[in-house]
Amino acid sequence: MEVKIGVQHAPREIVLESGQTAEEIERTVAEALTGKSQLLSLVDEHGRRVVVPADRLAYVDIGEPSGRKVGFGAL
Repeated sequence: MEVKIGVQHAPREIVLESGQTAEEIERTVAEALTGKSQLLSLVDEHGRRVVVPADRLAYVDIGEPSGRKVGFGAL
């Protein structure tokens, strides 16, 4: 699942491929925005953790699940 995170006062967005479902990501973002958690913490498909202070979030874009692309003609 591709996730794009916009951070206030940062020139670039954070892009990661998450192993979590869209529902899990949405729940985690909602907890951060409602104050239940001071940090937004997501894990990518390689096990690396991305942590962003909740008060610095500008937006979170949750994309479609991506399939594996193999070869030159894969679309």
